[in-house]
Amino acid sequence: MNVSDIICAVSTAPGMGAIAVIRLSGQGCIALVDQLYESPSGKSLQEAAANTVRFGRIVEKGKVVDEVLVTVFHMPHSFTGEESVEIACHGSVYIQQQLLKLLVDTGARLATPGEFTQRAFLNGKMDLSQAEAVADLIASSSAASHRMAISQMKGGFSAELMKLRAELLRITSLLELELDFSEEDVEFADRSELLRLAGNIEALLERLCHSFSLGNVIKNGVPVAIVGNTNVGKSTLLNALLQEEKAIVSDIAGTTRDVIEDTINLNGITFRFIDTAGIRTTSDEIENMGIERTFSKISQASVVLLLTDLQRGVERFEEYYCEVKKHLADSAELIVVLNKTDQVDDLLTPQETIRFFTSGEKIIPISARTGFNLEFLIHELTDVVNLNELNPSDVIVSNVRHYEALRQAHLAVERVISGLSSGLSGEFVSQDIRECLHYLGEITGEITTDEVLGNIFKNFCIGK
Repeated sequence: MNVSDIICAVSTAPGMGAIAVIRLSGQGCIALVDQLYESPSGKSLQEAAANTVRFGRIVEKGKVVDEVLVTVFHMPHSFTGEESVEIACHGSVYIQQQLLKLLVDTGARLATPGEFTQRAFLNGKMDLSQAEAVADLIASSSAASHRMAISQMKGGFSAELMKLRAELLRITSLLELELDFSEEDVEFADRSELLRLAGNIEALLERLCHSFSLGNVIKNGVPVAIVGNTNVGKSTLLNALLQEEKAIVSDIAGTTRDVIEDTINLNGITFRFIDTAGIRTTSDEIENMGIERTFSKISQASVVLLLTDLQRGVERFEEYYCEVKKHLADSAELIVVLNKTDQVDDLLTPQETIRFFTSGEKIIPISARTGFNLEFLIHELTDVVNLNELNPSDVIVSNVRHYEALRQAHLAVERVISGLSSGLSGEFVSQDIRECLHYLGEITGEITTDEVLGNIFKNFCIGK
């Protein structure tokens, strides 16, 4: 990639719309567009003040291609930090392609995926973690994921890492100063103070690593497994929650043999609901494969809805309850759902019986068919995730690359604490600190490779 090229791309969504925006960046891009631009006033774009919009026409060999609004940005006050132009044209796909062809013929080249954001990173407009947050912001599908991406893009995560790096540099500078005067046996660093600082850093890294489990579900959706015996209404509940006929509903036992998944936004949170095969003993090989997948999904879920059919009473409920608990992840929540309330007269007796089997889980009576109590179930689901208690200033890690780097940095700091506690030579302790600094630098892009940058930005959409 040649960063001195003038690049161009359609930045709005593919296809036809009312308006499309074509973006250019690179030294000379204003003059390039000026060659194709005609203003009713006769003024050129190069005369335009920074951050201003001009009305005019894009012309090819005297023929008007489209009437446009052109926004001019002067370096370094643009998204990329370079001279930039944005052309707002009519949203015809033909017009978009004609304008791109004109720009390329005049000297620009088509941008690669994420190249505008990559230039912003290379020009110091943002660090690498903020650049990645741009992609998360574009992909955000809920209020929670939007809030998290905005916080990271504004530099909340970067600010935490800067504080960590400053503390680590302070420790290592004192230790390495001692090495310069090793023959004089001078101690510049108070080991107890260094140990306290390292402990604070370790606690912060542990908190950031721990936040990944929440950040991951916010970004990708909270996985909710709907499990239970055959014909208790799992597929009916899935359809009711999604408000569409996603799963086949039948009175025949074992209808659902494979995992069915779909996502929906509930109260600003994305949930990924998973309808599973009914748990039962069967000789059907295919159905048994589906049941095995059910247990696998239980272990991966953040929330498990264990359904039972009130019409049947609580026959064999304890067996299913114990089987589900055995596969449940340590951090997962289990909610017992009593379905088909519309088909029974007395809710208290079976509900109290189930309470005897369970160990404090919420028990919610519903009717997936009529919608009775579904709103309450949705409220309980959003309450389990408990995003409302998150402080807007809290830093949440949602990127796997960041998590892996933080985990390695945490291990390095643990070795620092161990070395300081055991009186290890400052030379070896400093090496572990440098390793920690290396991993933190990988997150922000202070230490990176072309391969890493390529892997990150290739997942961006073209034009961003």
